[in-house]
Amino acid sequence: MQDIPKTSIYDLSDATRFQLFVQSVNDYAIYMLTPEGYVNSWNAGAQRFKGYESAEIIGKHFSLFYTEEDKAIDKPGFALRTASTEGKFEDEGWHVRKDGSRFWASVVIDPIHDENGHLIGFAKITRDITEQKAAHEALLESERRFRYLVQGVTDYAIYMLSPEGEVTNWNAGAQHIKGYAANEVIGTHFSRFYTEEDRDSGMPANALETAAKVGRYESEGWRVRKDGTRFWANVVIDAIRNDQGELIGFAKVTRDITERRNATLALERAQEALFQSQKLEAIGKLTGGVAHDFNNLLGVLSNGLEILSMEVQSQTGVKMLDAMQRAVTRGSTLTQQLLSFARQQPLRQDKYNLNRVIEKFEAVLRRAVNETINFDVQLRPNLSPVMIDAVQFETALLNLVTNARDAMPDGGVLSIVTEDVTLRERETGNLPAGRYVKVVVRDNGVGMTPDVVSRSIDPFFTTKPVGKGTGMGLSQVYGLVKQSGGYLDIASEAGKGSAISIYLPALDQEANESTASTETNAGNDKALVVDDQPDVLEAAVELFKMLGYDVLSANNAADAIDILKRHHDIDVLFSDVVMPDMDGIMLAREARKLVPGIAVLLASGYPAPMVGDDSTDIGDFQFISKPYRMAEILKRLRVAS
Repeated sequence: MQDIPKTSIYDLSDATRFQLFVQSVNDYAIYMLTPEGYVNSWNAGAQRFKGYESAEIIGKHFSLFYTEEDKAIDKPGFALRTASTEGKFEDEGWHVRKDGSRFWASVVIDPIHDENGHLIGFAKITRDITEQKAAHEALLESERRFRYLVQGVTDYAIYMLSPEGEVTNWNAGAQHIKGYAANEVIGTHFSRFYTEEDRDSGMPANALETAAKVGRYESEGWRVRKDGTRFWANVVIDAIRNDQGELIGFAKVTRDITERRNATLALERAQEALFQSQKLEAIGKLTGGVAHDFNNLLGVLSNGLEILSMEVQSQTGVKMLDAMQRAVTRGSTLTQQLLSFARQQPLRQDKYNLNRVIEKFEAVLRRAVNETINFDVQLRPNLSPVMIDAVQFETALLNLVTNARDAMPDGGVLSIVTEDVTLRERETGNLPAGRYVKVVVRDNGVGMTPDVVSRSIDPFFTTKPVGKGTGMGLSQVYGLVKQSGGYLDIASEAGKGSAISIYLPALDQEANESTASTETNAGNDKALVVDDQPDVLEAAVELFKMLGYDVLSANNAADAIDILKRHHDIDVLFSDVVMPDMDGIMLAREARKLVPGIAVLLASGYPAPMVGDDSTDIGDFQFISKPYRMAEILKRLRVAS
């Protein structure tokens, strides 16, 4: 073992060793004061902190280190008196260096007594903690700013939860969104903000459990305000852990997104309505085209049956012809329904008060239901008139009543209600703002699911058993209402019945009760029949021959004009409208120029409103829809003459 040098610290006395220790400390100012506060020792740390050499400061009063503000209130004297009476003085504050600069000091003053208990001075330890103070103040400022930030946010509810789910703080946004003041909610469990059904399902507990397990929980759902109203909330819960990883609580952020959700739902409904409209438009074009072609076929059959019926004498043959004619009539009815859905059905519109239309038709409607159904008609007085085809409206109403009856096999309540309503822009469907007459057919039957509602007006879609329905009832109603400038609203819920509402634009004028038709009698001897379909042309030629006409024919407009140029004695032009190169309307105009006074009768599988264009008006001529009957042709010819 190495020998300890003779100059070892172990050879020094305890007092000397302590003095050397104090003198060598650089991080603390350690010095002695007399009972009056004068400096009588000075270490290296004091010199470094305060800037004074030992010779410059020993014998000077320690108040030299205090600011003028502290000296003005005698803080140095207070420090010594406190240390003397209480055994210690401890403080933090600004102190002054020799060069006048300041530093933040931590000060401890202890009294020193002799063995007899007499005060012989003070020991003073000072530490420069300016950097720590700055860091602490920066932290406080950061916390303060964060607190101000959180408290200043009003669009988000931001608050803390204990590990058990109790609210520990509350910001202005939370009060704004939920309606509770801080003193009302702090200390209570956050589950109070959930709906009763969510609490029963354990959702609050599951939210905290998930956040604690995976660190975060996020969801959307209904939440409840203080006043009991609900709002749609986006909720985020984050787990908060200390440096040791222990769960100390949760941070919860709630946002009211009711408006955004409503806007999203409205957009989805609009997109769905647009899709439905586009789908129906496409189906309408398809069904209109099919109906037109089918009408041409039925026209051939109908004309042929008319001719054959005059030649067949046997009872069996007559019965067969009658059955075939009834089949043609049913086919014609079906095509009219298809055209109605496609909004291509010719309407005979006039101004009507729907109350009077319903009153006259009520007996028929009541016969359509059975005795197990309570049929209630509520017609509001002073109803505004509308422009409508009364016959088509009666058919639509009968379709709705029949559907309602079938939806109540065990009986129920069926009501028809009329009223005037004023709508805001796009409040109902895509209707513009204005006055409307509303007709509602309501039942408390089986109702429809949303999927069935979305398809209810599709042609041939039906929920009835095979053979019990064509699926054209609501389609006809939809087509009539749309073609009349209105809107059809279908509200239904499975098990709770349906309410079908018809909205039609209201008029100010008084309604007409009936319309009169004018017929004139005229006879014609020579007819020109024009159609680009050979079989249709042949059948029409035979039909006009049976009517007593000398018939000329052409399968296009150019040939027909050549005939008109050569035969100025033609009395009737009977032409199809839709033909290549030149349509029937243009042909009719040319015919009027070539043969003034010629009677013109136009026919088409399409309805009259669909066969004109911007430069022609079919309203100048008589029109008949295919398939046509001999009696209809005679009636139109009398008007055309």
